[in-house]
Amino acid sequence: MKDGVNGVALGVFIFFFVAVTVMGFLAARWRRAENEASLDEWGLGGRSFGTWVTWFLLGGDLYTAYTFVAVPAAIYAAGAAGFFAVPYTILVYPLIFTFLPRLWSVSHKHGYVTTSDFVRGRFGSKGLSLAVAVTGILATMPYIALQLVGIQAVLDVMGVGGGENTHWFIKDLPLLIAFAVLAAYTYSSGLRAPALIAFVKDGLIYLVIAVAIIYIPIKLGGFDDIFAKAGEAFSQKNEAAGKPVAGLAPGEAGQWGYATLALGSALALFMYPHSITATLSSRSRNVIRRNTTILPLYSLMLGLLALLGFMAIAAGIKVDNGQLAIPQLFENMFPDWFAGVAFAAIGIGALVPAAIMSIAAANLFTRNIYKDFLKPDATPEQETKVSKLVSLLVKVGALAFVLTMDKTVAINFQLLGGIWILQTMPALVGGLFTRWFHRWALLAGWAVGMVYGTVAAYGVASPTQAHFGGSSKEIPGIGEIGYIGLTAFVLNVVVTVVLTFVLNALKAPAGTDETSPSDYTADAGDPGVATELPPATAGAPGSH
Repeated sequence: MKDGVNGVALGVFIFFFVAVTVMGFLAARWRRAENEASLDEWGLGGRSFGTWVTWFLLGGDLYTAYTFVAVPAAIYAAGAAGFFAVPYTILVYPLIFTFLPRLWSVSHKHGYVTTSDFVRGRFGSKGLSLAVAVTGILATMPYIALQLVGIQAVLDVMGVGGGENTHWFIKDLPLLIAFAVLAAYTYSSGLRAPALIAFVKDGLIYLVIAVAIIYIPIKLGGFDDIFAKAGEAFSQKNEAAGKPVAGLAPGEAGQWGYATLALGSALALFMYPHSITATLSSRSRNVIRRNTTILPLYSLMLGLLALLGFMAIAAGIKVDNGQLAIPQLFENMFPDWFAGVAFAAIGIGALVPAAIMSIAAANLFTRNIYKDFLKPDATPEQETKVSKLVSLLVKVGALAFVLTMDKTVAINFQLLGGIWILQTMPALVGGLFTRWFHRWALLAGWAVGMVYGTVAAYGVASPTQAHFGGSSKEIPGIGEIGYIGLTAFVLNVVVTVVLTFVLNALKAPAGTDETSPSDYTADAGDPGVATELPPATAGAPGSH
């Protein structure tokens, strides 16, 4: 690490940060609606985004600063096992092609803003809707925190904030400023801010990866030398550990873990509230269908990005915190000015998803806790005001998480969030295709999956953590090591199916389904499809 502050890199970083800040505030004027005091406008951008805006928004939403830092960091630490992120992003797009257009259609037909709105309308159950909402908020909080960890990693490498002995306020002041700016323009502009900034963020990331994948291998002697040095480094790690903990190819012992983690992550990705928020902001179901066919371009980018982990090993990068490996690689290998561009790509790559995540969590609280349980007669203006305030509180909570807890704890909680959010899939995706599942069975299955997943993850230890040390454990009945979230999901489905048979046989009350089959294929121009609900009905009791 270079001594002192890298002034040139910091100057370039500040330039881009100021530019996107201005864009964030100007976004409030972009496609301004006559009635801005509604969650449709503030929280979903007026449901007006076309193919390219949605593509950049979803890309900015799913491929975050944490992705930029953590995927190659996983390769740096564990070798090819860290490549699980590449196949899971390939698996996810055919999966979402089958159900996201249906969710868009029924949501626009009934004015649903969140997944919990749909679950309540489909199954007539506030309890199940609350479970989905609480799970979404819990899973999103550490995800937001990790975006701030990404910004902090970049600031550390640039030498901003001083050393370990620096007063905490001075050390964390740059992060506090970044947080304050993010909070301000999200409050002002809502989803339009990250949608506009996503163009800059993705452009920078594509530029940095294109340059890195050509420039860095040239400086390191080519990919042959990179893979040879990485293989040598992993063999030394293996000898020290006495077992194959890493390698250029996954070992036989890790294949179940690799496959189940990839599959489970693919199933979970579009259960996250921020993924659905970006989806529902689209103006038609065909926009969603087109996006599922062009979003795999990001998977190509991700595969190239992952190779940076091997490059960091070949370049001799040594860091105590693996999350610093790639920022440190950029500083060591790039000219200072282009290192600043790369750091800006990571920093802005944190701001876009953090904004969307905070909006999504706030919408869940407002629609499915505040309105359903605290103030059923809330007006659209009150809903919007509450959601704005909650989005600020969510960011404050994430910031407190980052400043007060060890970074490895934040990462482990994000892994736990993936286990949790997967347990909402039977209610959401199952409900999009069938009304057969009983609402009480879905709630029981969700509870079993949540309890098993949490307890199992609590029992996983690592060299640095006594609990929540990872997301893989022995699969009961099979004996192989696999992803805890997928095991919990299977238990969830089994309990749901068995109890549905029992409850249907007992003729237990199934709740009222307010949707009809035609709702799931409706498009924006069809009669009766709500593109902007009038104030008298938007969010009114019984409209979910």
